[in-house]
Amino acid sequence: MVLIGESIHIISKQVSDAVRDQNPKVIQDLAIAQAEAGADYIDLNLGPARKNPEEVTQWLVNTIQEVTDVPLSIDTLNPVAMEAGLKACKKRPLLNSSSGRTDSKDQMLPLAKKYSTDVVISVLTDKGCPPDVDSRTESIMETVAYANELGIPNEDIWVDPIILPVSADQKQVAEAAEFIKILSDLLPGVKSTVGLSNVSNGTPDELRGILNRTYMVMLGRNGLYSAIADVLDKELISLNKGKLPNVVDLIYKTMDGETVDIASLSQKEQDYVKTTKVLMGETLYSHAWLES
Repeated sequence: MVLIGESIHIISKQVSDAVRDQNPKVIQDLAIAQAEAGADYIDLNLGPARKNPEEVTQWLVNTIQEVTDVPLSIDTLNPVAMEAGLKACKKRPLLNSSSGRTDSKDQMLPLAKKYSTDVVISVLTDKGCPPDVDSRTESIMETVAYANELGIPNEDIWVDPIILPVSADQKQVAEAAEFIKILSDLLPGVKSTVGLSNVSNGTPDELRGILNRTYMVMLGRNGLYSAIADVLDKELISLNKGKLPNVVDLIYKTMDGETVDIASLSQKEQDYVKTTKVLMGETLYSHAWLES
């Protein structure tokens, strides 16, 4: 699975302070750590980027490119910042992201065509996040058709179903996994991606990793192409590289409804089985799901 490192995010105080002070060391250290961990892309999440969008984005892109040649994912809602970032990239970047919202289709998709980038298109619409598989499907079919009309081929499109926290909406976690499973039949040639850590938002910090790792394996089995994730999580990287086959096998067996003898498993293996059941919706989510 292609992994996009998530650590350079303006919501982080460390990152926002570094941007404000134009302190390259913080940004470069994060970029180097993610590149060394095995990130295929480094996400540069600027959010709305309201203040000096061109200057800030160009500085960040150039700062990162001084220390690594890993391609960048430019992640912002601001089309001015987005274009500045795309212009500054030395390697073909990922435009992250567009959506079915009118303003996004009008402003972001033309930039993907102009700079010949890969582009993430989420299922969001002017009404918000579609609530189920059918409405997600309707949204993305319309937006991809619009992108195709602009001259963007399916092969350059990465579809994001939008993952909501399991602590807030447990049902949609399983539905998003089902959407990933049928996506290649709906839109041949498109890739898929998710903001993996979204699934664990609102969960105690010490429990976030097990949710993220388990869900990555589940979505990977359903055909997920890529994930924006914490590549500094060594166990997540090990799972992605196939180094924990026993854990993957247990997750698959649980997904298939096979009986698993919990008592015979190590604590780590038990945790993965229990977490799979939560993400499938078989066990009601609570912060104490691992204690049951």
